[in-house]
Amino acid sequence: MSAPAGSTGRDRRRRATSRGPARAGVAAAVVICLAIVAWLLHSGTLHGSHGAHRSAKAPGGGLSPPAGYKLVWADDFNGLRGSRPDPAKWRFETGGNGWGNNELQYYTTTPSNASLDGAGHLAITARRQVYTGSDGVTRDYTSALIETSGLFKTTYGWIQARIKLPAGAGLWPAFWAIGSDFDQVGWPASGEIDLMENIGSDPFKVYGVLHGPAPGKPNGYNLVAATRSATSLAAGFHVFGIDWSPGKIVFTLDGAPYATRTPASLPSGGKWVFDKPFYFILNLAVGGNFPGPPDATTEFPATMLVDWVRVYSH
Repeated sequence: MSAPAGSTGRDRRRRATSRGPARAGVAAAVVICLAIVAWLLHSGTLHGSHGAHRSAKAPGGGLSPPAGYKLVWADDFNGLRGSRPDPAKWRFETGGNGWGNNELQYYTTTPSNASLDGAGHLAITARRQVYTGSDGVTRDYTSALIETSGLFKTTYGWIQARIKLPAGAGLWPAFWAIGSDFDQVGWPASGEIDLMENIGSDPFKVYGVLHGPAPGKPNGYNLVAATRSATSLAAGFHVFGIDWSPGKIVFTLDGAPYATRTPASLPSGGKWVFDKPFYFILNLAVGGNFPGPPDATTEFPATMLVDWVRVYSH
């Protein structure tokens, strides 16, 4: 499954140009992949892996890290209502170029699209509003994308985020990561780890995906895993993450592993590019070729509420 497309670093214009066409191709392939995954989950064929550490619940809605891990980076989004996320930890990406997927939102830096709620949360909010950016592009929706590029990157760790997702057709919330060498090697050679993606029309299902290079495939491979929650991911907070070690990534939901990926999991010729630094991204996309447009039942404003993001390392 492809993460929200588009520019994700210092040179926004170059990234939007170089990454967008590749992501558009991926979006079409994703629809087929997700249909297969949905059938496998429904039939009981796909169960995921359960060999990783299952974390115990900790006070305050958190999770206890595996033994031997220490906290190396975190944001609890404490601050005054309406203030921006910490600029020492997050930077904004802006634009409404469709992000390679004909998406409908314009990403802004305005507090109405991304700000602290004063109760210890970050609210990333998609709104139905006509907006024209400084580039002259006009969109009918606004939202926000923030990232740690140039501010924080990490290799390996127990990485978790506690998030309450929005529900509704055409909504695409995500917590994901891109290899920090993107400027040098491009995508998909940079690699991409989608720690959490959800399609708002099905608020019970979460996807964890790896993207990387493969010979003869300009869009590389997309290795999709998924699981279903017993309760709606939009009804309350859930913890999404990975347990990442050399040659191994375990996707987790509320501390329970649901899929394990290693180099042996890759399709023939696929290259494992996940033993290097990555930076993180939070965003809420609207519409596009995938997941499709909002419909009459989709309620706006729609908010992805982030309680915290935490990175632990050995």
